[in-house]
Amino acid sequence: MKKFLCLFMFFVFFSNTIAFAELVYYNTKTKKFHALGCPYAKTCSANCIKIEKKDAIKLGGVPCKTCEGK
Repeated sequence: MKKFLCLFMFFVFFSNTIAFAELVYYNTKTKKFHALGCPYAKTCSANCIKIEKKDAIKLGGVPCKTCEGK
């Protein structure tokens, strides 16, 4: 019981600091990325890969006009 309580308290304390990766579709040819829910992500060609948003930005990616304000 004590071990469970310690684990629970650890999770509650650090749950706000855990960052979850935001995945996007990144077009390697145009260097634009789309959120997974973006309507243009569905029309993404064979040049698109699913990667983390921070990695797409590191590769020089910019959001599409629809995803720009998100």
